[in-house]
Amino acid sequence: MEQLKSRIEAVLFVTARVLQIKEIAEILEEEPDKVEEALLELIMDYASRDGALEIDDENGYILQVKQEHLDIVEKLCPVELKPPVLKTLTVIALKEPIRQSLLKELRGSNAYEHVQELLEKGLISRHKDKNGRSFNIKTTPKFAEYFKLKGDVRSLVKTLNIDKGVKDDPEEERQAPPMGEKGVKDDAEEELNSDQVTG
Repeated sequence: MEQLKSRIEAVLFVTARVLQIKEIAEILEEEPDKVEEALLELIMDYASRDGALEIDDENGYILQVKQEHLDIVEKLCPVELKPPVLKTLTVIALKEPIRQSLLKELRGSNAYEHVQELLEKGLISRHKDKNGRSFNIKTTPKFAEYFKLKGDVRSLVKTLNIDKGVKDDPEEERQAPPMGEKGVKDDAEEELNSDQVTG
């Protein structure tokens, strides 16, 4: 059991995002019942420690900084996002890994500018897909830190009413940053700029 607890702890640390028991079991190739039992013990272990970390189990399982130490996280990971960019980030989190071309369909032409901003802030990463013709986008560990401050993805979806549609409303469009001088790039153009891919 102790070895399984250590392996689960490693998974939670490396992934730095909310995981379900089934996901952890698949990663470790263990039975879900055994993983759940070990997780419960691991949660109790962390609860009994006088440390800075805890395992939150509200919507799954994630290793995170305790509430009383979040001021340190805010200093190390300060992030401010406008509503349209925040909505794009949430769509990425819900559907990751997501093709950039699909993201454009869901979020409109400003999605490219949103992606660039999110890349610069270290909240997402972007890689060429297997056929080399488009990009796959997913969130990074820094994203997990950000949402521990602002709430999990599900609560953010509810707040932004993303379940009612992922297009920006007119007010959000007015808040969106202006288009860059180069304009919107499609996937074909981006293939010519593969050196800009963020790992």
